[in-house]
Amino acid sequence: MQAHIFQKVSQKTSSGPFSGRSLLAVKNLTFGYEKSGVLIGEEISFSISRGEILALVGESGCGKSLTGLAILGLLPPGIKIFKGKISFKGKDLTRLSFEEYRRVRGAEIAIIFQDPMTALNPVFTVGDQIAEVLTLHRGFGQKEALEEAARLLAEVGIPSPRERLRSYPHELSGGMRQRAMIAMALAGEPELLIADEPTTALDVTVQAQILSLLKEIREKTGLTVLLISHDLSVVAELADRVAVMYAGRLVEEAPVKELFSSPLHPYTKALLAALPRPGERRLSAIPGRVPSPGEWPKGCKFADRCPWTHGRCGEKEPPLEEKAPGHKVRCYKV
Repeated sequence: MQAHIFQKVSQKTSSGPFSGRSLLAVKNLTFGYEKSGVLIGEEISFSISRGEILALVGESGCGKSLTGLAILGLLPPGIKIFKGKISFKGKDLTRLSFEEYRRVRGAEIAIIFQDPMTALNPVFTVGDQIAEVLTLHRGFGQKEALEEAARLLAEVGIPSPRERLRSYPHELSGGMRQRAMIAMALAGEPELLIADEPTTALDVTVQAQILSLLKEIREKTGLTVLLISHDLSVVAELADRVAVMYAGRLVEEAPVKELFSSPLHPYTKALLAALPRPGERRLSAIPGRVPSPGEWPKGCKFADRCPWTHGRCGEKEPPLEEKAPGHKVRCYKV
């Protein structure tokens, strides 16, 4: 799949049913460790239009998954939002009470986790777990909830769905567990789906099937998606726009076609250079490592790994600026 990634992006057209209206707008989101005050994500800002798929990409540890959890109000204990606004359909989610947030999760915003084996409850059947979403958020009775759960399992391509209602997560293959997770996420008819590394634990064949399923769901329903991934082949397959994260900061944002053909930030260029290409035996590696929270340098976070670093880069972090319509970058060189 990765070998043909650039060809796939060059052939891609924007087919998303965008309305142009923002469904989710994150502004200056800053979060970190409550006791120490060490930041994990800083001044993160982006928006997603209705019907759009925005990919949030970067190496492990850059803060992308925690950004998704912050939107859902599910940050782990000890990590808190220090400032910023998360506007969903015009209301600031950071101001919701615990009970108000519970009503939003599953019904208006749903999530697909990267490991369905840990996300699904091992002591309840798949049918009961999907039915719970339907009774809680859509007012179904138990019998009709199981009927709808079977329909949803069929929709996501699980064979013999009525029989699978009685299956426990460990009785399903990895691909079927992920399909069940997708069915559960869709059960509440959410307007926004957060897909956190939805194909990471799957082999290439099953990964392609899940990507195809997500594209089909998006085309049928106009679902808005925040796709969190480190896999640029997945991003090329699904996304309309891409926001690149590094060390808790957004460093570049652009339409997917433009990002792959004309990247501006040195980190984005390095990520794309590290992808395998047809006919090339050697991969380009990025020297060094992502700095951990609490170890971030004073200036540009990428300065110590960047081949174009000069004096100003180590003194003050560059702002995120729009260099072309819809194309923003955080770099003094551009």
